[in-house]
Amino acid sequence: MSYKNFYLTMSILGTFIPWVFFGSFFSFHGIDILFFLKSLFVNGAAAGFSSDVVIALLVFWVWSWQDMKVHRVANWWLVFPASFTVGLSLAFPLYLYMREKQSVQLT
Repeated sequence: MSYKNFYLTMSILGTFIPWVFFGSFFSFHGIDILFFLKSLFVNGAAAGFSSDVVIALLVFWVWSWQDMKVHRVANWWLVFPASFTVGLSLAFPLYLYMREKQSVQLT
C-alpha cells in the first residue's frame, strides 16, 4: 500500500470511528454543543485527554501551515473544517494525503 493510500484510508477511519462515538452521544443527548464541550472536561481523565488533543491540534495547524508553503500543498485550509467537524484524526491524515498527492504531481 502506498503512503497516499494509507493516508486516505486513515482519513476515512479517522472520520468514521470518532463519529460512531459522536453519533451515539448526540443521539442520546441531542445536538447540544455546549453540553458536548462541557463533557470533554467532565473529569480529570477526560480533561487531560481533551487538553492533549487540543494542544496537538494547535501544533499541527502551525506545522502544516509552514509545511504547506514548502511543499506547495493545495487546499491546505481544508484542515480547519476537518478539525472542527471530526478532529485531528481526520485533519492530520487528510493533510498528509494532500501533501503526498501534491508531491506525486510534482514528480
